Amino acid sequence: MIRPATPADADAVTAVARSAFEHYIPRIGVPPVPMLVDYAEAIGKVWVATDGDRVVGYVLLEDEADSLLLDVLAVDPSAQGAGVGRALLEFTEEQARQRGYRRITLYTNEAMTENLVYYPRHGYVETGRETVGERRRVLFEKRL
Repeated sequence: MIRPATPADADAVTAVARSAFEHYIPRIGVPPVPMLVDYAEAIGKVWVATDGDRVVGYVLLEDEADSLLLDVLAVDPSAQGAGVGRALLEFTEEQARQRGYRRITLYTNEAMTENLVYYPRHGYVETGRETVGERRRVLFEKRL
């Protein structure tokens, strides 16, 4: 089930971010951006995927001028491979359409090589690369 996050979910979302992204720290050299987000402050933009009462994944969506930004997608490692990520991507597409967008944008760190394969498998196309501070980003979009 995917539902809007509530303030009571902030700690669980933070825990999912930590468990989903901490293994990237040695590759990147710094904590990935999703580990730095104040999820209590971002709750109105976060939707959670649950298994019973447990938060197993989430998306953080940002409205932009011409696209819906899929700012963060995370799945707890214990739930990876069970279709949670795919369900969250499908949910994001529904949200984009409901909000009147014709495309979804996202970026991922270049060192997160799994994502460079994952997103194209789901219809996302690389649109560029950029360096922001010490982070090297790969930009993607999906036209709806």
